[in-house]
Amino acid sequence: MTDRSQHEALRRNIMQGSAYRLAQEDAEFLADDDLRAVRLQLELLKPEHALRQHNIRSTVVVFGSARLAPPEHARARLAAVEARARMQPDDPELAHELDVARRRLAQSRYYDEAQLFARIVSRRFQSEGRRDFVVVTGGGPGIMEAANRGAYEMGARSIGFNITLPREQQPKPFITPELAFRFHYFALRKMHFLQRAKALVAFPGGYGALDELFEALTLVQTRKMARIPIVLVGGAFWRRAVDFDFLVDEGVIGAADAKLFAIVESAGEAVTALQDFYAGAPPP
Repeated sequence: MTDRSQHEALRRNIMQGSAYRLAQEDAEFLADDDLRAVRLQLELLKPEHALRQHNIRSTVVVFGSARLAPPEHARARLAAVEARARMQPDDPELAHELDVARRRLAQSRYYDEAQLFARIVSRRFQSEGRRDFVVVTGGGPGIMEAANRGAYEMGARSIGFNITLPREQQPKPFITPELAFRFHYFALRKMHFLQRAKALVAFPGGYGALDELFEALTLVQTRKMARIPIVLVGGAFWRRAVDFDFLVDEGVIGAADAKLFAIVESAGEAVTALQDFYAGAPPP
């Protein structure tokens, strides 16, 4: 090998090495623990940049279970489990599955209510180019899908803040493509949920919905954010899931804290709660 060819080989080796990569193009470097602060900043800035570009002035956050299916799917699921149960009437696991399927069918009305709620607020606040009360969800299935779907049916924008999970959660097709984001950090996702929020509507859900609900209640209670209407849909569920009266009686929250939210039964009542809070005026 000549000196020239040897030098070229050495040069290629240098240029192909990780040290020579531009920092912004070095995925391995960006994934290092030392770069966590940079990754946090990127997850703050990227969605914020896009939301400003699209002039999203205010949002309404919709939370709820990812497990609640549309009524037609819940009915089909129940019919399938009932057919299996008739063949194995003494199977205790199947009996439990049948009970869950019946509950899921009863709960499926919330899918319709979330879809209707999103249709109402999207039709009202995104007419004539307005971009207020834009529906924002976690971008996944269940109640989140219903809310994004309701906005989509009105030809309106909606936002999806998806997150990486052990079982990857695929974004639903009803989110506005330019407003579909994916997060690694729950903390940054929570910040974006509430940064433009002028209302929060929570349907029955599990750990995720409870986490986001109490995050918002805590921020309002401690005045870290301005008070917004917080509406819980489904009184039977919420009064059993969280005994707010017990918390007041025990003195761990004040009586005023139990008035930071309203409990309603339908999409129409949720819209009325928002209208009452803002006295019929558009959000600031």
